Amino acid sequence: MSLLEVQDLKVHFHTEDGVVKAVDGASFSVEEGQTLGIVGESGCGKSVANMTILGLTRSPVTSIEGRILLEGRDLNEASADELQSIRGQDIAMIFQDPLTSLHPFYKIGKQLTEAIHAHQDMSKQAARDRAAELLGLVGIPDAKNRLNDYPHEFSGGMRQRVMIAMALVNDPRILIADEPTTALDVTIQAQILRLIQRLQDQLGMAVILITHDLGVVADVADYINVMYAGRIVEAGTLDEIFYDPQHPYTWGLLGSLARPDRPRAHRLSQIQGQPPSLLAPPQGCHFRPRCPHEFDRCKQTPGLDPRSGTREHLDRCWLPPERKRTLRVIQGDQIGLEVPAA
Repeated sequence: MSLLEVQDLKVHFHTEDGVVKAVDGASFSVEEGQTLGIVGESGCGKSVANMTILGLTRSPVTSIEGRILLEGRDLNEASADELQSIRGQDIAMIFQDPLTSLHPFYKIGKQLTEAIHAHQDMSKQAARDRAAELLGLVGIPDAKNRLNDYPHEFSGGMRQRVMIAMALVNDPRILIADEPTTALDVTIQAQILRLIQRLQDQLGMAVILITHDLGVVADVADYINVMYAGRIVEAGTLDEIFYDPQHPYTWGLLGSLARPDRPRAHRLSQIQGQPPSLLAPPQGCHFRPRCPHEFDRCKQTPGLDPRSGTREHLDRCWLPPERKRTLRVIQGDQIGLEVPAA
């Protein structure tokens, strides 16, 4: 049994303009100690799916279907009080923008100890010692004194480290990192990713890493889900996604990556068109209006099925494997794919 398993999750928001199908039948799982990467363009449903795991999308205008199993316990059926005890203790989340996630009026120490007291019966001094220990663990120097500082007194990278420390104060079993390197420069991005990986090795937790950039998960993910317009369109191991991709959308994401082995004058490929409105998603394959390989059958909804020869490598595309191979050979120089021998 997986540590966390999401089965056919649907999250729909009822608005004045209609029903927004933010997540439309997503299924994925994560094992203990595993890193799952969820990749896709902004608005594809990555964050909504994972916020729903913690019950953060519940509202009178939201309809949620499917199952979210934490070691067999369905979190969709859990009460608000039960979810509050799970958030931060069993499953913790690092949100996209630390400056908006940290309260500007309270010192870092108060915010960290508040997270501890929400789940543990601990004295004030013991909680401050634990908070300082975590700040030191994530690489913030002079941790005890920095507890007395406000969020604005930290740099962007340091604020992100504070958010990681806050997520880890109660030793969660699953860490959801939602775009943890957004708005950080490349050097700090690498430091944050290495930090999460090091803490995962030390603490043995599972990590769900949400990003729009396949390059971010290239060195850290064990398994990758590619999302598009509320659906997972391809899922596989790191090697399968990077060296044997099956879905045209994945080809486009790979083609947009900057590569050191390409000449500087090389122009990155672009996915033409815009993502569809989730108020009225296209009939059949959601990627169909932007796909250069569309044909009649694409108007039917494809399942997430094994089409490349392995049970673990799944995709939602009607193109037969031999046709995909031909197209990838033709586009290989542009996309940078290493096409396996027949």
